[in-house]
Amino acid sequence: MARLGRAGATREWYSGAVIADRFDRGTWNDTYAQSAGLRELGEELHGGYGHAVDLLTDVFLAAYKASPRLREPAAMDPSRLVNHQVMTALLESPDFAELRRETAGDPYAAAMAVLAQAGALRALLERTRDAQDRGERAKRAGQDADDAATAVAEALREAAEESGEQTGDDGAVRQAVEAAEAAEAAEAAAQQAARAAVPGIRAAARSAAARAAEAVRQEAALMRAWGVGAGELERMPFAERARLAERLRTGRLAAWADLIGRFRQMASGERARKVENATGELVGVTLGDDLSRLIPSELANLGLPELRAVFAARYAAAELMLHDSQGEQTTGRGAIIACVDTSHSMYEEGPGGITREAWSKACALALLDQARQAGRDFVGILFSGPGRTRVFRFPADEPAPVERTVDFAETFLGGGTSYQTPLSAAGELLEAEFDDTARARGDIVMITDDDCGVTEQWRREWNATRHRLGFRLFGLVIGAPRAAAADSVLEALCDNLRLIEDLTDVHCAADLFRVI
Repeated sequence: MARLGRAGATREWYSGAVIADRFDRGTWNDTYAQSAGLRELGEELHGGYGHAVDLLTDVFLAAYKASPRLREPAAMDPSRLVNHQVMTALLESPDFAELRRETAGDPYAAAMAVLAQAGALRALLERTRDAQDRGERAKRAGQDADDAATAVAEALREAAEESGEQTGDDGAVRQAVEAAEAAEAAEAAAQQAARAAVPGIRAAARSAAARAAEAVRQEAALMRAWGVGAGELERMPFAERARLAERLRTGRLAAWADLIGRFRQMASGERARKVENATGELVGVTLGDDLSRLIPSELANLGLPELRAVFAARYAAAELMLHDSQGEQTTGRGAIIACVDTSHSMYEEGPGGITREAWSKACALALLDQARQAGRDFVGILFSGPGRTRVFRFPADEPAPVERTVDFAETFLGGGTSYQTPLSAAGELLEAEFDDTARARGDIVMITDDDCGVTEQWRREWNATRHRLGFRLFGLVIGAPRAAAADSVLEALCDNLRLIEDLTDVHCAADLFRVI
């Protein structure tokens, strides 16, 4: 028998289906030690399924490694043959390939992929319990056969040493042969049971991979929406990253991550479209010779040889069709200050279920990005009634921790509305900046859904401060036409005032990001 022929030799069986070196296993061990979720899952499954942690290890390594490869089934410990079938099914799944785009090389994301598949893995282990039991019996039978074969070999060796001939106990040899036959039969039964479980394994593995891919994609999108880059995530300790992800998933603005992301993308696109000396809002078409403002049809004329002479003549006569725009020049150099109304009325929902608060906070976060990109200080002033403010400072020369950004976005004061309180605070901040750094020409953006008055004394002092520092005041009125009317207080105070009625449309504030 083959097993008797290798008596005394140790057969090398592997408990892991995914081929991994010591560095890969070191990464798994470190991640397992840091992740309370992985440890809890491993302890739970180990109580009912002896080799569950080996399966968790394989799933992690398959998600983490750049090019995961599986061992040959013949090299697997019989008790782990089912694990091999599970990993084969996972690696053949298109959803798992999609998942690995987010998890390869990222231990945290790979751990998240394991946790996202916890329910499916638990069900797989239960469904394949019979195959696992047969694998365990095959392993024990193989060990018994190897022990019997080793005993026969030892008896033959001792007999040869004593008599010079290889004679031995026929009963021991017969017992070894029977043990070997039993082991081979048990291994065949285990392999058959593992193969019989394949159809169910494949369906469950595909479903698990799809759920894991969706979970990992959602978290990656959530991080991107909040401006957390891949490099920052890689440097973040595991526990801190897990806490941040949980906070973003369950926080006050968790449901509006998509809105925040769209606002930031829009603002980024508007920054890319900026040109030197660009003015503000496009209002139509005019005639002139400014080549930077040509409408597309005029540019097309340059591509037709027969029209180039006409183009040149119209250019000389300043009769080319140009985009006409109006608004402020992009002259801001001081701090950008977002005054965000957090009175009770900001709870109100608009189209799509988006609240006024969500829209205003998403806009404010995009303004924070605007300031960071321009190397300008950013200050967020959350306000409600008289004397009620909360100030968040983000200096240009210091990092902007994501935790503080989330604190700013999630703070809500409640109460009424006062224009004087936040605008006075903003004016004082710009005056202090001017005194310290001689930087003027800051920008204040007032986001509110209410209309309220200001005193004449305050207005005079405000105008004097504004004249001295040269800052601009932009107004964004959310769903309150009266506050944006021609005779409103904000209309008198602001250089540029907009009424926002569709909270699903982030582009209604696009020109704001072209002029700030």
